[in-house]
Amino acid sequence: MKIQRTRSQEKILNLLKTLNRATSAQQLYIELRNQQQNMGLATVYRSLDALKLEGTIQVRTLPSGEALYSCIQEDQHHFTCLQCGISIPIDECPVHDLEHSLQCGQKFKIYYHTLEFFGLCDRCSSLQVAN
Repeated sequence: MKIQRTRSQEKILNLLKTLNRATSAQQLYIELRNQQQNMGLATVYRSLDALKLEGTIQVRTLPSGEALYSCIQEDQHHFTCLQCGISIPIDECPVHDLEHSLQCGQKFKIYYHTLEFFGLCDRCSSLQVAN
């Protein structure tokens, strides 16, 4: 079954594929305007929400509350420093088996998952000890 998307959704999806990184709605809005693609910020948010609900893109919410959107490529895992905000990717997936088990056992279609550990990076931890 082919998914019917609006022109706005297609533009945003293509832009996310081109950028190939997690991006905020505001950054997408600015990039679209820079490309002479007139689209309101509310339309950007509505399109992102629709793409998220169809399982085409994923969203990651930072400790600041900012949401970053990207195409679903793989599950994401990070260490995130509460002091400086640095986010360090974790290469291995410690919950992949759990995801599979839950999806089968709960009859729930999982598009992706994120795993986030919050604390202090080495640099911020050293600064805290020094003070």
